[in-house]
Amino acid sequence: MALIVQKFGGTSVASVQRIQAVAKKIKSFKDAGNQLVVSVSAMSGETNRLTALAQELQDRPSLREMDVLLTTGEQVTISLLSMALQQLGCDAISYTGSQVRITTDSAHGKARIKSIDSSLIVESLKQDKVVVIAGFQGMDESGQITTLGRGGSDTTAVALAAALQADECQIYTDVDGVYTADPRIEPKARKMHNISYEEMLEMASLGSKVLQIRAVEFASKYNVSLRVLSSMIDNPVGTLITSEDKIMEEAVISGIAHNKDEAKVSLIGVPDIPGVAYKILKPISQKNIEVDMILQSVSAREGLTNFAFTVHRDDFEESKSILEQVRSDLGAMSVQADDKIVKVSLVGIGMRSHAGIATKMFEVLHRENVNIQMISTSEIKISVAIDEKYLELAVRSLHAAFELDKE
Repeated sequence: MALIVQKFGGTSVASVQRIQAVAKKIKSFKDAGNQLVVSVSAMSGETNRLTALAQELQDRPSLREMDVLLTTGEQVTISLLSMALQQLGCDAISYTGSQVRITTDSAHGKARIKSIDSSLIVESLKQDKVVVIAGFQGMDESGQITTLGRGGSDTTAVALAAALQADECQIYTDVDGVYTADPRIEPKARKMHNISYEEMLEMASLGSKVLQIRAVEFASKYNVSLRVLSSMIDNPVGTLITSEDKIMEEAVISGIAHNKDEAKVSLIGVPDIPGVAYKILKPISQKNIEVDMILQSVSAREGLTNFAFTVHRDDFEESKSILEQVRSDLGAMSVQADDKIVKVSLVGIGMRSHAGIATKMFEVLHRENVNIQMISTSEIKISVAIDEKYLELAVRSLHAAFELDKE
């Protein structure tokens, strides 16, 4: 008998018919002799609907009241799913996050899990019930309802698996696994059988939308085996995300990630003096704008330097405005800005022991006449910023060059 934690997102429970299909899937695992704990999101669109209602009353509703409001979405889903399971003859019981004492800090809207009291869940499992728990929510130490923010249901499932020492945590989404590239861009992209936590963290941070970073971080910290599956396919194998030492053979490159949400801002002709990077980036960080890639290069004029960095496109206009002020303060020549760039990244733990990966990547892009604007590297990833019009060409060319369509 295995203890399995399953998570179903909003599209999987978007209607009564979808909920009934999920119930049948859960029952098949139960009939196979497994113990099941299931975490679910609100029905697709429900969180947006509730948010719109709140904004009809207040432009900026209090975060506390928003948490109270939004958690009702998951409460609807857990009760409906439990009813659907009971209708199939499968005993089930639903709990909210506060009922199973998922304790968080007090940061409304973006709380972090501190502990889970698993005693009520364990007792229900002993009674041979399927335990259905609301994802995305918990309560702080004073009993206030909290929500976990973006990707909260994934994080709930992984945290439950860690607390219960489950054999596996299965995340059901609208895709059937993690692919070597986005199949919408590269039709030859191949579903990976397994991938390490480290690689998945890089893929998630670089633009892959399959899993939220927080959930993967949690899984890595507590060594929870994660499996990404599709709720729309019967008996899928999916992709297993686990520790590096459990992966027998490592490809040099595991996958290609891309991010369309990039923008580049540059300060041209800055006096090349100690502390200039600090003076440029300090006002950016004070506005809570995250900086990704950074490039400092020698200017054509002696004693001057050019300083460029990338930000999320949502922060593009504000970043430009800040740099205009910095330009005036530092006596720089001009500000240049470009919100038509993308980031393309190679990811793979195998590249640690293989030289020449960057050279091959640059050679492929050169052959396709794709200009590299910025470069960023880590031990298991190489990222380049390029013009967005070359995105598909770059991804497909690199996918072919590194033979990622082959097992």
